[in-house]
Amino acid sequence: MNLQKATRKKVKLRLNIASPSGFGKTYSALLIAFGLTGSWEKIAVIDTENDSASLYAHLGNFQSLRLDPPYSAERYIDAIRICEKAGMEVIIIDSITHFWKGQGGILEYQISMGGRYQDWAKATPLYQKWLNAILHSSCHIITTNRKKQGYNMITVGNKTKVEKAGLEDEIRSGYEYEMSLAFEIINENHMAKASKDRTGLFADKPEFLITADTGKQILQWCIDGEPESENTVFERISDCRSMEELLRLYYQNPVEDEVVLTAFTQKRTELEQAPVPPSLLNIKTQPQNGHFK
Repeated sequence: MNLQKATRKKVKLRLNIASPSGFGKTYSALLIAFGLTGSWEKIAVIDTENDSASLYAHLGNFQSLRLDPPYSAERYIDAIRICEKAGMEVIIIDSITHFWKGQGGILEYQISMGGRYQDWAKATPLYQKWLNAILHSSCHIITTNRKKQGYNMITVGNKTKVEKAGLEDEIRSGYEYEMSLAFEIINENHMAKASKDRTGLFADKPEFLITADTGKQILQWCIDGEPESENTVFERISDCRSMEELLRLYYQNPVEDEVVLTAFTQKRTELEQAPVPPSLLNIKTQPQNGHFK
């Protein structure tokens, strides 16, 4: 455990786009994805919206994976792993609202456990597992979620009335704060604004129209950081306490250097007595013939 100078590393984008239905979340996500990659073939859409992404097939030859109910954490995670294994550079999850309130989603799971406040102790670990698959993916991730009209109960004297409040995200409160960047599309003209911005590119800026150039601008921010030093990678390999941690680290640091590959393989040997989670058994970094490929 050592103090060291803080430096910003190269990162993979974690972006959420929120709006009411029909405001252009999917289209905007595709444009940003193309700006990030410059290649439609390296973009995958995990589609829970009845193949809505297919409406934009004219844009380019992006990949689509239809996700039908149940919208469980495991099925979302499996879909992410399939896209990673296929070598995608950007994964669009359109949308995460179904994980929150769809058939087989986390709210339905919590209700099936009893629907009491204390039952979130059983549901929250599944939510965190789902969130970790997004945060630790080797790909750029763009998620979308719906917004709905919120309401407040107002009591005046002995009378209670309902008043409209602002729009509310149909995903767990605080989700956008896990992201590097969060956009809201605020009207049917597809104008957007940043509701959360760690990049500093869009904060306090006027409303704007999302284009492929938006993705190019974000990409430059992603790659401006310093690459992780070899010594730091070795330290992080040594600190891994499970195969899941080790494989996640490998995803984040794909390398060709034989010395680093050997370090991964040696650590794998140390951890091989630990059970491997079933969700990780078929991912592309599973060791082959004793070595990472």
